[in-house]
Amino acid sequence: MMVSMTNPNILILGGSGFIGRSLCEQLIRAYGGRARITVPTRRLSHAQAIQGLPGLTVLQADVHQAGQLESLLTGHDLVINLIAILQGSEAQFERAHVALPRHLAKVCAATGLRRLIHVSALGVADDGQPAPSRYLRSKAAGEAVLRGANLDLTLLRPSVVFGAGDHFVNLFAKLQAVFPVLPLAGAHVKFQPVWVEDVAAAIVACVLDGSTAGQTFELAGPQVLSLADIAHLAGQISGHARPIFALPAPLAWAQAVAMELMPGEPLMSRDNLASMRVANVASGLLPGLETLGLSPQSIAAVVPSYLSAGQGCARLEAWRAARH
Repeated sequence: MMVSMTNPNILILGGSGFIGRSLCEQLIRAYGGRARITVPTRRLSHAQAIQGLPGLTVLQADVHQAGQLESLLTGHDLVINLIAILQGSEAQFERAHVALPRHLAKVCAATGLRRLIHVSALGVADDGQPAPSRYLRSKAAGEAVLRGANLDLTLLRPSVVFGAGDHFVNLFAKLQAVFPVLPLAGAHVKFQPVWVEDVAAAIVACVLDGSTAGQTFELAGPQVLSLADIAHLAGQISGHARPIFALPAPLAWAQAVAMELMPGEPLMSRDNLASMRVANVASGLLPGLETLGLSPQSIAAVVPSYLSAGQGCARLEAWRAARH
């Protein structure tokens, strides 16, 4: 059993992202400034939201480049890996979800760092069966790489993550503010959305409790909802509720193809559709947020704090103060 660290040096890969920003804030509060946190980022502008946090250092670095990851890990007690992509080619998924964990495992061995917390995804199969999408297959392969390494490893599998600034609930609200009808692929697929602050709190709990090494946790909220339910909730709270048209499979596929051809990151891809063949809900076979001493907040309770006009920032801060 690992001994928990009282003044750790923590490296967070992906710390400037959606989950990372909440995690950095919560770690600093949890340790009262005693932890030293390093967040590498390819562009310093991406880390503006966390650069002023006490005890946190932002470094410009590319963790995919040979030599840079080893330099970053040296002197740290543990590493938290949040790096992931939702869209991309087979090669891009391989690079982010498999090659990076493989490189990370090798560098951990070379530097003597053993403690790793890795954020994966709900829907990754444990039965050896191939997953339906490149995203889930690459996530499973990354987990397998890390499990095969000699590490004190904690795996966290969140459901779809929502919160202020997300590209999930906010997207549905924005689309309904513009269009009179919302055509929705995968409308009946089930999700168990989890609040970003609960995901961050779960990671902090694993940092604080060394006995979580060797375990896998499913991070899911208290509500199981269809995608149509979530979209309807976003429309209602934002004041732009529209009729939702559930697209049949052939039209959903055609919509995804069309979106992939548009410039920029697609709102929906064929790989996203393939991922939705697997319900994004907790299996109940693995420990969850409650095991970590957390009471997950529902999407219905939290979303009004950041979708209601003029109240988002103040109400979100009130939530954070009440929880921590």
